[in-house]
Parts: sequence; structure tokens; C-alpha cells
Amino acid sequence: MIGWWLVNLGAASIALGWFLAIYASLAAFWGGWKRRIAWVLSARNALGLIFFLLTLATLSLLYLLANLHFEVAYVHSVTNSPMPMYLRLTALWGGQAGSLLFWAWLMALYATTVAWRDWTRDREFLPWVVLVTGLTLAFFLFLVVVLENPFRRLWLTPTGDVVEALFPPRGAELFYPREGRGLNPLLRHPGMILHPPALYLGFVGFVIPYAFAMAALMTRRTDARWIRLTRRWTLVAWFFLSIGQLLGSRWAYDVLGWGGYWGWDPVEIASFMPWLTGTAFLHSVMIQERRGMLKHWNMALIILTYSLVVFATFLTRSGVLSSVHSFAQSAIGPAFFIYIGVTFLASTWLLLRRWNDLRSVRPIQSLLSREAMFLYVNVLFLSILAVSFWGVIYPLLSELFVGEKVTMGPPYYERATGPLFAALLLLMGVGPLAGWGRTRWERLGRLLALPAGLALLVVLVLVFQGMRSWGALLGFALITFTGSVTLLEFVRDARARRKALREPWPITVYRLLSRNPRRYGGYIIHLGVVVMALGIIGIEFFQYETQRTLALNQRLQVKEYTVEYRGLQVFNTHDGRQVARAVLGVYRDGQFVGEIFPRQDFYILEEQPMTIPGVYSTWEEDLYVILVGWRPITTEGATFKFYYNPLVRWLWLGGWVFALGTLVALWPQPQPRTVRVREPRGVQPVAVGD
Repeated sequence: MIGWWLVNLGAASIALGWFLAIYASLAAFWGGWKRRIAWVLSARNALGLIFFLLTLATLSLLYLLANLHFEVAYVHSVTNSPMPMYLRLTALWGGQAGSLLFWAWLMALYATTVAWRDWTRDREFLPWVVLVTGLTLAFFLFLVVVLENPFRRLWLTPTGDVVEALFPPRGAELFYPREGRGLNPLLRHPGMILHPPALYLGFVGFVIPYAFAMAALMTRRTDARWIRLTRRWTLVAWFFLSIGQLLGSRWAYDVLGWGGYWGWDPVEIASFMPWLTGTAFLHSVMIQERRGMLKHWNMALIILTYSLVVFATFLTRSGVLSSVHSFAQSAIGPAFFIYIGVTFLASTWLLLRRWNDLRSVRPIQSLLSREAMFLYVNVLFLSILAVSFWGVIYPLLSELFVGEKVTMGPPYYERATGPLFAALLLLMGVGPLAGWGRTRWERLGRLLALPAGLALLVVLVLVFQGMRSWGALLGFALITFTGSVTLLEFVRDARARRKALREPWPITVYRLLSRNPRRYGGYIIHLGVVVMALGIIGIEFFQYETQRTLALNQRLQVKEYTVEYRGLQVFNTHDGRQVARAVLGVYRDGQFVGEIFPRQDFYILEEQPMTIPGVYSTWEEDLYVILVGWRPITTEGATFKFYYNPLVRWLWLGGWVFALGTLVALWPQPQPRTVRVREPRGVQPVAVGD
């Protein structure tokens, strides 16, 4: 009985939330246009009520998932009784209907939090921020209520057919399946707990700076105020989107069994594209804040980021792309396409209407200035975006016009984006040394001399040791150059402060970080990118792979390692898997260093296999082994695929450094204290020149 009540409560909550989102949008528009604050405040209150209603709906669906109410179509499609509790709960975002509800709930959370901030100084922004967030909520709730309702139940018709519907068809009775279909085995991993929510928090978070940007255009407030208001929101969204990408890379490395961390999968690229424009936006807004420049760029970048966020959700949910991440094809594709087109055209029209209001205070005076460096960064990020967008959209266009889907593989992306990423890494080193306004060649050359010398020394050492790959040599040179520039800048600032104030080193470092968290958090982020680049170069240029069939106790040499096949077990588990698990002994320089256990998990109900690698990891390299196949009798042997992945652990370490730098940049910057000075009695003011 409680399931019946929760289904009705959830369905009613999202339906009422949809109507309230439409009301909030209309009331905010009317109140902003007619300058009637009561309507605006009513719209703001509606956002808070939507969040409450969607929370009820989300909790109701979580209960139904946890308690396996298979009469609910969504629960039946993504859960089954062998699944552990954490997977039942994370199935909320493991299917299409639930993930759209989760997206809308996060949007309501962001919108409500922003709407209830203090608007005393910026009241003219409020109606338009509520309008944009309300319209976004209304669209996603339309998808949930009308097209992908997670509270539809299964009904058995008099003809014996089982149909999905919110209300019972004539003569039908509720159908209770004995078992559910279960979550896609690819999603049955602890990464399911963090990876999708992190991406969604990043996607939804970028709606907030977009809403403020549109409010600035509507009110003609084209100064940097809207950027200051959204600085922290943008960083939060960018942080979660970045973490989501990194967690996805680790998940792919651990589960998909292709020996790598990034396969240029279409849906990977779909979520990578808003990260590119969001990163360019984060760099670009600093120039508007400090110099009153690049206003057109900032508006265009945030409009593009918002459109790409919705586009990424469209590509993932519509099923138009073949991907391990995409959901089944559904009717939501046309709705997404129309919404993306309408919002992008409307935003672009508004930007063009306010184009003259966004003129820069001053032009770029020098091609070597810091402003110019940020502009170059924008161009490079958009160039990578263009390559990625064309690679994703070309298969769709080829299928539409030629009738044959032509897929762009990793070689296309790597050849096209490799030089662009190298140029970005170079600018990360040169940019912080360039001055505002103008930079003298002599000064820049003097600052670059030591990092360039260190980079050259590293290249010479690597060549002397036998390295001949010019791409890898260039990569190591850029890593050394950019890393040393970043460290030297921090050391110079710390030494200057310590010399002036005679503080201990730990206090100096702490106060540098706390007094200017944006600057030094950015330095730490750059160091994280450098460390990640070390791991990327190692696996991209020096990965080695081979495949062999080994008999019992037979050994194989893989680079510095000797691998011995010690046996294989096949057994069933309580969660519905049949597991084939091999045991391999690993030796290095004749010394035993450990065992690894590559395996294949066959999900019996879903009739789908999963390959889980065995990995022996050090800071120098990973030995990554996949169980490809085996014969019924262990002594007849098993087939393995071996990968030797140099330096890959540094990729994961760089991700942690990257995350730390973002958290430092998010740290509240201390505000200057205002001190009231009392004028002494009897003192007469004296005019200048007396």
C-alpha cells in the first residue's frame, strides 16, 4: 500500500512542480517588465516550493528503488533483487527517467539557493535570474512529466499485453513482475556513486552564471558586477565538471578493459565540450574584472557553455549516438533539439542587441601582454572545441545525408588536438610572466631563461638515455618548462614575503594562499595539469601491449616484468554473477612482487559479460592484464592481454592536485577592513597650497 501512495505522491509532486516552474517564469517576467516586486517575490517563493516538491518526488522514487517495487516500470528496468543496496539507490540516475528527475532536482536546488540570497544591491537582476532558471526547470520537468515519467506503472491488459502508463488503461490491472531487468552491468561499479552526480552538479551549476549573464544583458548592466556575483558559482560548477571527468576516466580504466583512461567516446566528448568553454570563460572573466576587456568574449562563452550543457544532456539521453554511456533511444530527442535551438538563438539575439554596450574600456596594447595571453587561451580552447564538435556531429551528418554513419576514431582527435594542447601547456608557462598592458622582451626573456634552460637540460638527458620520440621529448620539455615557471613564481613570492616580514616558511605559505586564493589556487591547478600531463605522455607514447595464451605455470616476459599463470577459478556469487578469476604471479628482476587477479564477470540474468583487469601499479608504470578467454580445464591454459602503461599513476595524482587547487581558489578571500578615524577636536582643515 505504501508503494501505491508514494507513486501517486511522486507523480503529483513533479506535475505540480512543472506548473509552478511555468508560473515562476511568467511571474518573474511580468514583475521584471512592469517593475512589480510582489510578482518577482512570488516567483522566487515558487522556486522554493518546487525544490520541496521535487525532494518529495526524489525520496519517493528512492524508496521504490530500494524496496524493489517492480510494478513501477522504471524500478523494473534498472533494479533486480541481487543488486546491493548502494546500486539500487544509485539507479536513481542509472536510467533515463530517473536521471532527468535528478537533473531537475539539482536545478531546483541551485535555483532556490541563488534566489534566496541577499539581493539588496542587485535587485534589478532578480526577476531575470528567476526567469532563466525557471524556464530551464520548466523544460526539464516537461520531459519528466510528459515524456519520461519515472512513476509510470506496469499494467496487464485484458489482451495479455503489459503496458506502461501512469493511469490504468480500461480493464487493466496492476502487473507485479517477479524480477527486474537490473542495472546495465557497465554501471555496476562504486564509481556510480560519484561520477554521474559530479557531472550533473557541473552541468546544472553552469546555468547560474548563464542566468546572471542574461540578466546583465536584459538590464544593460554590462560592468563586471554579474561576474563577481557568479565567480564562486562558476568555480563550483567547473570543479564538479572537472572531477566528474576525472572520475569517469578512472572508471573507464578500472572497468571497460581497453587498457586506457580515455577513448574519445562520443558521450565523453559531449561532456568535455562544456568543460572547454567553461574553462575558457573562467580565464576570460578575470580580464573583464581587472581591465574591463573581453566583454563580448565572456557573454559568448557563457552562452555557448549553457547550450553545450543542454546539448551534452541531449546527446546522452536521446540515443542518437552509439556509446557505452548513452541510454536507449526515446522521444525526448526532438524536444531537446527545439529547446537548444530556441535558447541559443534567443541568447545570441540578445547579445547582438547589446553588442555596443559591451565595448571594452581599453584595447589590447601588446601581443605580449597578459590580456593577449588570455585571448590566445580562448582561441585554443575554442579550436579544441571545434575539433571535438565536428568529430561528434560528423557521424550524424553522414548518416543523414549519405545514409552511412562514419565514426571519427581516436587517431583523428589525437592528431588534431595534440598540437593545440601542447600550445596550451606552453601558454600556461608564458602567461603568468607577462605583464598587464605591455611586456618588454628583455624582461620576459630574463624570466624565461631558467625554465627554458631546465627544459633543454631534461631533453638532453632523455636523448642521452635513448629516447627518440620527438613528440614525447616535446611533451617532457613543456612539462618541465611550465612546471618550473609555476614553482618559481610561487617561490619568488614566498621569498619576498618572508624577507619583508621574517615569517617562518609554513606561515608564509599559508598566508600567501589565504590572502590571494584565486591566484595561488590557479598555480596549484596548473601544477595539477602538469602532473596529469606526465601520466598522459607516458601512456600515450610508451604504452606496450601483447596477447598470449599461457598454460598452467607458464611464464611470459612483459618489459621489466615476468608474469606466471598460476590457475583459474569459476564460481557463482550471491549477486547474480558467474565469475572466472585468474591468478597471475608478478616478478620483477627475479623477485616476487605480488599477485594480480584479472577476471570476467558474467551477469546471468542480463546475459552480459564484464571484463575487470588485474593491475600491478607503481609510480613508474602499471602492469595491466585482461582475461580474454580460457579453456574448460585449467591446465589447458588461458588467454590474456597485457598492457604496460608507464607513468599512469601520475595522471591520478595530478587529478588530486588539480582538485586541491580548485578548493584553494574557492576559499573566501579576506575583505579589507574599514577603519573609522575620528578627527581630533580643534584641528582646522588646511587647503592644499596654503
